[in-house]
Amino acid sequence: MNITSKIVALSSAVAFTLQIALALLMLRYFSPEEVGIFSVISQIGFFWTTLALAQTPLRLLANHSASVFDDARHAWVSSILRFVWLLPIAVIAVWFSGLSFVNAFLWALLLSLCQLTWMLAQSTYLRMVSPWPLVLGVRVLPPLTSLLFVITSVLFLWDGPALLAAALFGYAIGAIWLLPFIFSENSSSLENGLSQSSYEYATANEKLSTFFKSIHLSTKLYHSDLSDDRSTSLRIAHALADALLATSVVLVWQRLYGAEETGWMVAPLRVMGFLPAVIHMSWVQVLIAQPQHSRNNSLWVGLGGFIIVVILVAIGALGIEISWFSSHWQGALLYFLPLALWQGCACISAAYSHRPFESRVASKYSWICITISIMQGCMLLVPFISPSLILSATDHIWLFSVTSGLGLLATAYWLANLSPSPKALRTKS
Repeated sequence: MNITSKIVALSSAVAFTLQIALALLMLRYFSPEEVGIFSVISQIGFFWTTLALAQTPLRLLANHSASVFDDARHAWVSSILRFVWLLPIAVIAVWFSGLSFVNAFLWALLLSLCQLTWMLAQSTYLRMVSPWPLVLGVRVLPPLTSLLFVITSVLFLWDGPALLAAALFGYAIGAIWLLPFIFSENSSSLENGLSQSSYEYATANEKLSTFFKSIHLSTKLYHSDLSDDRSTSLRIAHALADALLATSVVLVWQRLYGAEETGWMVAPLRVMGFLPAVIHMSWVQVLIAQPQHSRNNSLWVGLGGFIIVVILVAIGALGIEISWFSSHWQGALLYFLPLALWQGCACISAAYSHRPFESRVASKYSWICITISIMQGCMLLVPFISPSLILSATDHIWLFSVTSGLGLLATAYWLANLSPSPKALRTKS
């Protein structure tokens, strides 16, 4: 593993640790209802972000042009246009949640806009040779900012929307890193200047302009033999299926079982779900950006993620049993095992998600993922499809998790047995 891969892995590990710390604070100092409301609004924002991006971050890495500045600007503008067009869908989602409409909509809008920009910033900086800005700012600083915000609100006993404000502040810090790429009037001269000069990192109290000028950037691009052969409509359909499923889980749970059950389900899911997200956004991005990197470790990466999920479940159960967490969280124990099964299988599948691009079968992969999402959606909507079938929240989560796990493992098995395209083989040789 070269230095870039190590640094990206390290930054992701630090970000994951910060997310775990934030989740522990949520379990100790916030009620399931508070976490449930936060989860509904933040998930609507994430749904909006995912649809607007339409997997643009991966495309930004897989399809290179001459200038990273031009690619980043084009990716952001096209995502913002989709963001505006998706406004009616976001309105419907907020209305369906049953929360205070104006308040929830404004939070979802701000969270989504900042998160969208932050996610593009991560892919943009991974295009650079120098990974240190990625470590110091794009990946680590946003979750660290959110964590510090929550700690401060707890210490000062703030009774406001601390979780929502912390998430927004963190996303905004991450979004700032993309501003030089979006608003640079002369990308060529700026790009050349950045690649020819040696900069030192600025201290935190310097002006924002000085901060950006001091970042060491190199504009040499990573070349890739990977390809995204999907049409724009298929990419959007894939993103829609993923985002709709993730959002439906939260909204359906609140509608069927209430805010407390939603908090019990979402809090552990938030922690476990970060593992497959890290694998997808870090391991896969490293492979796409650096095709010379070994591709034989995907299974071990996936199994490692599964093991970490199990360890997190054990730690969470111990924390509840020894009363380190609030007694209000006892009900979350019933969700630990089914959620661990689901997210553990998601780790294995995520570790292979570069294979469709390597083997030139991205379109087929998208259709398979969409089919599995439909199956998961059917299991989620069973109480609506068959009202006579009475399911408890525990039975429902087991039904959904087992279906999800089987689908993800089947996908991982297919991906693991794909052969690289002839072009990729020639590149390796």
